[in-house]
Amino acid sequence: MGAVSEAALDTDELWQIVDRERESLADLLDGLSPEEWETRTRCGDWRVRDVAAHLTIAARFTYGQVVREMLRARGDWNRMIHDSAVREAALPVGDIVGNLRSIIGSRRLAPTTSPREPLLDLLVHGQDIALALGRHREMPPAAARDSADRVWTMRFPPRPWPLPKARLIATDIAWTRGEGAEISGPVSALLLLLTGRPDAAREWAERAGEPWTGGMAPR
Repeated sequence: MGAVSEAALDTDELWQIVDRERESLADLLDGLSPEEWETRTRCGDWRVRDVAAHLTIAARFTYGQVVREMLRARGDWNRMIHDSAVREAALPVGDIVGNLRSIIGSRRLAPTTSPREPLLDLLVHGQDIALALGRHREMPPAAARDSADRVWTMRFPPRPWPLPKARLIATDIAWTRGEGAEISGPVSALLLLLTGRPDAAREWAERAGEPWTGGMAPR
């Protein structure tokens, strides 16, 4: 399988980007209207407030809280992620933003994860929020490439999205993966495609004024 990529970000770089993404997303959320907080995203049945609340959990919950949430979800990891986010989303929006700001600088990780997971979460869910609100949110290409590589190589936790049967070629940074029909575009759009968001990938590229040859990726 063909692959072209530069070296992954080191741990310090990863955390610096995580901090910047948390801060910029908190700034975006601070300016939302009550109606915007209730806007549905393309992330399942989650509203903007559910997605935002989810992004505060991993760095705040103790190991004991995670265990209790898993017991409530009867051991279903995806259900635990969903239900804990919905419960946290019931907080006042000011508290949700405050919780996001409170974890800037935190290096706490959810069990079984590395610093690449919070970065992946922030980049992709930040786009879920921005696109739902009709906003364009920049994504650092080096960070998007690192996250795209993480998705491509993910084994544990299990990757919830099937990989496209295609050759993915980033047009703004050195990154190529896969074999088959070519899909080219900015690496940020490729990341959204890899995380099961083909429509968001096309929309992101269009909003950024970048070429996109993806359409709907073959499965």
